[in-house]
Amino acid sequence: MGTLLMTDRPLPSLFELTPLNPDYRENPQSLLDDLRTRCPAHRDAMSGSLLLSRYEDVRGVVNDRAMWRDPLLAEEGAILQRGLIAGVDRSLPRTSTTSILMLDDPDHARIRQPLSQALYARVARCRAQVEQIVDATLDGLPRDEPFDLMDRFCVPIPIDVIATLLGVDPDRLGEFRTWSEGIIQSLNPFRTPQQTTAMELASVALNDYFTETLAARRIEPRDDLITDMVKLQAEGAVLSEAELRINLSALLVAGNLTTTDLIGNGVRLLIQNPAELAKLQADPRIVNSVVEEVLRFEPPVEITGRIASREMEIGGCPMKPGQAMSVLLRAANRDPAAYPDADQFDVSRKHKSHVSFGGGAHICIGAPLARLEAQVALVKLFARFPNLRLADPDAPPVWRTLPFFRGLERLDVIGG
Repeated sequence: MGTLLMTDRPLPSLFELTPLNPDYRENPQSLLDDLRTRCPAHRDAMSGSLLLSRYEDVRGVVNDRAMWRDPLLAEEGAILQRGLIAGVDRSLPRTSTTSILMLDDPDHARIRQPLSQALYARVARCRAQVEQIVDATLDGLPRDEPFDLMDRFCVPIPIDVIATLLGVDPDRLGEFRTWSEGIIQSLNPFRTPQQTTAMELASVALNDYFTETLAARRIEPRDDLITDMVKLQAEGAVLSEAELRINLSALLVAGNLTTTDLIGNGVRLLIQNPAELAKLQADPRIVNSVVEEVLRFEPPVEITGRIASREMEIGGCPMKPGQAMSVLLRAANRDPAAYPDADQFDVSRKHKSHVSFGGGAHICIGAPLARLEAQVALVKLFARFPNLRLADPDAPPVWRTLPFFRGLERLDVIGG
């Protein structure tokens, strides 16, 4: 057990460290700072995992390429991890039931390498497309009346960008947006029956779409990511149809929600910190630093998981193979031992690497695209609406309740 300071208050379980808990939703940092101070390595019986909240421990774990990721390798007592594989058909190949997000080597490396090769090549030359999408979205926003920036700006941009990269026909964008919204519920372990139905319908529709489109691109190649993947497969990349479909779908889900939240969190922070916004407006070239500070200060993904692959010690806690860790990214990003004035939003900060994209073999594959979209969106939004402000500055923020993610349900603003 890590060092525990004496107090009568019980330590929070992992489930209390989600936006389903109103106290956490309103002020997550208070609970996380308290946990990091009292017991930075805490065995949580309710989730069956070791909660890590110190930057040094978190960074060490996410960068350790020997750690396991697949919940199938977790011990029976790892309640949260085992819950992720409830209902999985063990008779099927693992690569046909999950994406690279939950795979380990050699399958993880085999699938990730060609996917990242194709994706990064597209991202390197898609700035003009991203700018065009952001400009078109801005053209549709009202100037002198309140509107929900999440609905009108932050949600559509990532979906339209990934759809453009994949080569989705413009007349199918509406369907694609509906599927994206539905399949996001796969990330919600507490979804309602209605949300589950929407998720399942979206999953089937998306699977059918990729089946049909992969076949079409083999006959008639286009300048898009799906064609790139088909070509790599033809040139010898060892990828099955099921693996292509499931990982293209994962790219869509993981990229949309988190990039939407990155843009929304960034806009809110800049509006609330006018001195920091003034720095960006005076010199838009600092936008890279602005986005990195948003990622550190209000990360879209708050928690990730790893599984011990060997006997080891972390934060003073002995670990055996199969024991699970819940890595508190947000807590690490605000650790005062790593960041002076950690609770200050400072876009001029000399950056020590944050952990918002994880690290090691599983560092977020969509990170370059998310960064690009956020950089373009923030600069162009505040150039078009230099006086953008909250419609009601006194209204409390409306945070979504999706566990382990941090994003706004809505963000009402006035542009004029």
